[in-house]
Amino acid sequence: MLPMVATVLFAYLGTVLWSVRVSVSSSRTLPTSDFVGLQQYARLFNSERWLLSLENMVVFGAVFIVACLVLGFLLAVFIDQRVVGEGVLRTVFLYPYAMSFVATGLVWQWVLNPELGLQAAVRGLGFHTFTFDWITSQDKVMFVIALAAVWQASGLVMALMLAGLRGIDDSLWKAARIDGIPTWRVYASIVLPMLGASIGTAVVLLAVSVVKVYDVVVAMTQGGPGLASEVPGKFIMDNLFGRANIGLASAASTVLLATVLAVMAPWFYARARAARQGGRR
Repeated sequence: MLPMVATVLFAYLGTVLWSVRVSVSSSRTLPTSDFVGLQQYARLFNSERWLLSLENMVVFGAVFIVACLVLGFLLAVFIDQRVVGEGVLRTVFLYPYAMSFVATGLVWQWVLNPELGLQAAVRGLGFHTFTFDWITSQDKVMFVIALAAVWQASGLVMALMLAGLRGIDDSLWKAARIDGIPTWRVYASIVLPMLGASIGTAVVLLAVSVVKVYDVVVAMTQGGPGLASEVPGKFIMDNLFGRANIGLASAASTVLLATVLAVMAPWFYARARAARQGGRR
C-alpha cells in the first residue's frame, strides 16, 4: 500500500499545504514565493462578495440540513412500517443521491424556470395569475437551491435513519404498546435519542456538503440573479480561474478547510470517546 499512501500524501496533503503557503503570498496569475502574512485574509474578509457568499451559505445550510433531517426521518419511519414494495421505495428515495449535483441543478433549473417549468405548466391549465418565480428573486433564490439539494440528499439521511431504526429492539415497541404510550411520544422521547449516532453522522455529511456547495448553484443560477446566490465555492473558482487571483482564492480555500475541520472535529472526538468507552466495557 506504500505507493497509494505516498500518492495520497503528495496529491492531497501536499496540495493542501501548498495552497496554505500560497494564501500568505502576493500571488496573482502565477504563484510567488514571497510572504505577506495575513494580507490576503484581510482582503478576503473586507470583500462584500465573500461576506455575501458566507451569508448565503449559512441560509442554504440551515434550510438544507433541517429539511433533510426532517424529511429523511419521516421517510425512514414510513419505510420502517414494513410497507409493501419496501425495496422499490428505498431505491426510489435513494436514487437522487446517485445523481451528480450538476444533473440535479439542471433538472430543477428547468422545473423552476418561469417560462418553461412549473409556473408555465400551471398557467397553461388556466391559472393565469399563478406565480412561482423564486429562482429569479434575489430574496428567495437560495431557498429554491436548497430545495433542489434537499431532493437529492434526503434519501441518504433516510438510509442512515432507517439503519438506526432497524437496530432498535422490537421489545421496546411491545413495551410501549403495553404501557399505552402514544407512538409520537415513543419517537420523541426514546427513538430519537437512540438515533444519536445516525443523526450525528447525517449532520456531519450534510454540513460538509454545505461548505463545499458549488455544482448545484452554478447549474441552476450561475450565482445570480446578480450575486444573490453567490457561495464560497463559486467565489474561489471565479478568483482562481476567472480573475487570476490565486492568492485570494487560496486564502478562501484555507478558510473553508478550517470550517470543514471545525465541523469534523467534534464528530471524530465523539467517535473516539465512544470507542474508548466501549473498550473499557
